[in-house]
Amino acid sequence: MSDTPVQPTLESLNARALPEWFDEAKFGIFIHWGMFAIPAYAPRRGTIGEVFRNDYDRAVALTPYTEWYWNAIRVPDTPSADFHRLHYGDAPYEDFKQPFLDGIKDWDPAAWVKAFSASGARYVVLVTKHHDGFCLWPSAVNNPHQADWTSPRDIVGELAAAVRAAGLRFGVYYSGGIDWTFNREPLLTLGDFMASTPTGAYNDYADAQVRELIERYEPSVVWNDICWPTKSAPLYKLFADYYNAVPDGVVNDRWVTDGPARAALRNKIARKAADIALKAAMAKRGAEERGIIPQPIPHSDFRTPEYAAFNTIQDKKWEATRGMSHSFGFNRDDGADDYEPAEVLLSGFIEAVSRNGNLLLNVGPRADGTIPQEQLDRLKVFGDWLGANGEAIYGAKPWTRSDGETSDGVPVRFTTKDGRLYLTFLGRLDGDSVVVKDLAPMGAARLLADGSAVEVQAVGADLRLTFRNPPTGAFAPVVALSS
Repeated sequence: MSDTPVQPTLESLNARALPEWFDEAKFGIFIHWGMFAIPAYAPRRGTIGEVFRNDYDRAVALTPYTEWYWNAIRVPDTPSADFHRLHYGDAPYEDFKQPFLDGIKDWDPAAWVKAFSASGARYVVLVTKHHDGFCLWPSAVNNPHQADWTSPRDIVGELAAAVRAAGLRFGVYYSGGIDWTFNREPLLTLGDFMASTPTGAYNDYADAQVRELIERYEPSVVWNDICWPTKSAPLYKLFADYYNAVPDGVVNDRWVTDGPARAALRNKIARKAADIALKAAMAKRGAEERGIIPQPIPHSDFRTPEYAAFNTIQDKKWEATRGMSHSFGFNRDDGADDYEPAEVLLSGFIEAVSRNGNLLLNVGPRADGTIPQEQLDRLKVFGDWLGANGEAIYGAKPWTRSDGETSDGVPVRFTTKDGRLYLTFLGRLDGDSVVVKDLAPMGAARLLADGSAVEVQAVGADLRLTFRNPPTGAFAPVVALSS
């Protein structure tokens, strides 16, 4: 990185190159964990995109995200409110704090990191404060609306030390746009949600907490969520100070600053008009549009589609983020069928890398810190595949195109590195040969899993690969072609 200090201007911020480590890492672990893991409940009505399309007028209170539980139980007659009354009566959400702290006494961050490292992940991003405002570190920044709303145990610091001891990068998530201790109005619609970013004292509070996280933990990633409460100038100063303190740090794209549009939404009449338009737009979304893609902002190091992905090679670095089921936080009702099949998750990861993306795959531990077996099983699939085929992923770049296909319809994804072209087949291959359509021969070829030779033969405009050791039954085999 440059020795010249970064200045708090867009020109200086945008002149800074993306740190190589982030581009090369490809695979990270997200962790959503907090007192919301005690109720561990959200209605199971599909993806967040489907909920907004099918029930817009109550969508925020019906989200599949268990970490949004506090808002959901404040809205009468929602499934979450009914669940809360049944199991906890009229107890306030704040009552989950002490049971959560008591329950994590046996939490072992090293056990988590062992699983993360074995999965092939190269970085870990922990949710340090979600929308409920509860801090997983002993913050010295006073919350004026909720006393003692921090963990006396330094969960952030302990995990950071364990992650770094394993040779991985550590990052922090912070909910800058939403904090229900500052704004307790129940949220139903997207207009409500967008208008609910706190103002006034919250500006200094959020800025001070993110600065505290940077000073104490020197995170390689600062991953803000929703938006940012201040104007642009204070944010650019925060970015510059972060980059100067952590020269190879990166920030994501969810830092939309305060402005006229957000101010207008605080007017209920304007918000109602916005909701009419937003509801109509959501109703027109296709069934395949299940997630969220934030709009570009003046400065970020990478974009963050959520339960979504770009379908073409992007010039700007991006990172797909998603849970293994429809929620980030642990949902007690999730069974084996609610989790995405490991091969679907792996295919999405391979596609992202071929299109200049990373994957930030979420783990949602139980309240006691144990990770559900369904999640561990999927991490193991990633680790096994990357152990055999990581050469095609780590440090690789997009090729001239990302997508290809075999003559019998198996999708192929391309990456390149050090003069080699990697062909990853998103399926299983039968027989001892396969024809890849519209691909010219390059040179010697080998199967990555075992290094065995692969014969290369032009068949018109296509390429036939004949295996010395066919990868029968293996999902997503990879062939490396040398120049």
